[in-house]
Amino acid sequence: MKLNNKKIAIVGGGPGGLTLARLLQLKGANVKVYERDFNKHARVQGSPLDLHKDSGIAALRTANLLEEFKKAYRPGADRLTMTNHLGEVLFSDHDTATAEDFDNEGFRPEIDRGPLRMLLLDSLQPETVVWDCHFIAMEKQNEGWLLHFKNGTTAYADIVIAADGANSKIRPYLTDIKAFYSGITMIEVSVPNAEKGAPNIYNLTNGGKIMAFGKEKCLLTGLKGNGDLGYYISLKTDENWAEANGIDCNSKEQLLEWFKNEYAEWDSSWHELFENIATPFIPRPIYCMPLNQYWEAQPNLTLLGDAAHVMPPFAGEGVNMAMKDALELSEYLTSAEYVTIHDAIAAYEDGMRKRASGIAQESLDNGERMHSKDAANSMVQMFSEME
Repeated sequence: MKLNNKKIAIVGGGPGGLTLARLLQLKGANVKVYERDFNKHARVQGSPLDLHKDSGIAALRTANLLEEFKKAYRPGADRLTMTNHLGEVLFSDHDTATAEDFDNEGFRPEIDRGPLRMLLLDSLQPETVVWDCHFIAMEKQNEGWLLHFKNGTTAYADIVIAADGANSKIRPYLTDIKAFYSGITMIEVSVPNAEKGAPNIYNLTNGGKIMAFGKEKCLLTGLKGNGDLGYYISLKTDENWAEANGIDCNSKEQLLEWFKNEYAEWDSSWHELFENIATPFIPRPIYCMPLNQYWEAQPNLTLLGDAAHVMPPFAGEGVNMAMKDALELSEYLTSAEYVTIHDAIAAYEDGMRKRASGIAQESLDNGERMHSKDAANSMVQMFSEME
């Protein structure tokens, strides 16, 4: 096998990096994952994830982890209620959504980020993940790379795989192409113990998700397994939203006042979301890699997930693309079809860029649709046709 006697370093312990480590270990490869978190109990933030049949689920199936996933996912959390800005329900699939069927494209089971990460971590060989390794630089050494970390340690690898997210510090070693601002910013907010902190919205979720549209803006909410309600205020605005509006991200009073002004035509029932929020809330300008990006493949360096093709979240494909990347890269690196590692990486990157470009275009289009004047009707029609 091409990987015999090769040391592989995966930088970044998110779903993509951990999935790749699991898949490569099943093939007998020597893999280490270098993760900046201090340990596996570091807090994992972010909204729940829905996995798709031909990407996230396919990767778990190949990794022999689908049965473990079935124990950890949250049945019913994928159910959707859609409203307008007045809170009037326009669409609900709570009675019609696809039942549990992991072979059905329409079934997209949800799992919180923490349980998914633990599932993947527990599948790895002991000491695969090297914690507290914040990557800062690397240099060519022999036929591979010498990696340097913030804690003063170093590590040698014959092959380096960047799985370190949208702000990847390894990507510049491969290409200087940068992401562009999509024009949309999402403000990530959380309401702890939503049953008490935001009872009316909590009841409206009915254990699932809410998408609310109106006046070229939207609110996207979802319950987490711990009872918290995570939500995103999403609108077209300046890239530096907080600075432009003089918002202190530790002040829920300022956020509510801004919301009342910016979302003035929205019903006051949404104000409940701001009364018991956790701070700080997090502005997230939404970026996308150019759809025609290209670089020359290297023989000992590649990348996956957001490090390769960060895109808007409006197709629900981010984690699925990362896990699909991991699945394909593991297959290319271990396939007899490619004589050299360089050949395998080049073939993987060509396919990955094409696949990601199509999904990124879909995500950009959905973002425009969700922030259009007729967003509510347009989105209801789209989801009705998907049923």
